[in-house]
Amino acid sequence: MQEFDVVARIQELCKSRSWTYYRLAKASGIPYSTLSTMLHKTNIPSIPSLMKICDGLGITLAQFFSGEDERVKLTDEQKKCLELWSAMDEKSKALAMAYMVGVLDRQKTERK
Repeated sequence: MQEFDVVARIQELCKSRSWTYYRLAKASGIPYSTLSTMLHKTNIPSIPSLMKICDGLGITLAQFFSGEDERVKLTDEQKKCLELWSAMDEKSKALAMAYMVGVLDRQKTERK
């Protein structure tokens, strides 16, 4: 059985998005110093840390380990939305979600 290189996968995903490790740290809520230690192979991330990294990247653990990058299948517009979403704090995400629900409700009303 071939060993999966978690650190190389994180580096690959950052490179494919043109993300710095600092940006990943901010998006995932992991201190930059912790992420930096992980990426220099002195400390492999725990499952909870890996889940935070996946959340920051906008992928699932399954996608992380399968080697798939679901964002590749998205349109440029969808990718931009995901990038913006990843940069938001929780309060901003809640506001954005409420706004999108409101827009869809208005759209449904106008169609009737």
